[in-house]
Amino acid sequence: MDVKEEDKSEESKQNHIRYYKSLSKTIADIREEEKQEHDPTIKGHLEKRIEAMEKDKIRIKEMFPDIVDD
Repeated sequence: MDVKEEDKSEESKQNHIRYYKSLSKTIADIREEEKQEHDPTIKGHLEKRIEAMEKDKIRIKEMFPDIVDD
């Protein structure tokens, strides 16, 4: 399997910053949805989505450590 080298150019950084911020907003929105949900299956699904997005944020933070949370 080919391993893709990470693009750490300034353009890539700006794109990742935008994506990172959108993940933060999406996670906050899902947490609000989760508070209103009563079905344990749906709550579990929402939590898995949040976990996946948090992992993506960690990956981006490792690529660009100077990214700050809002």
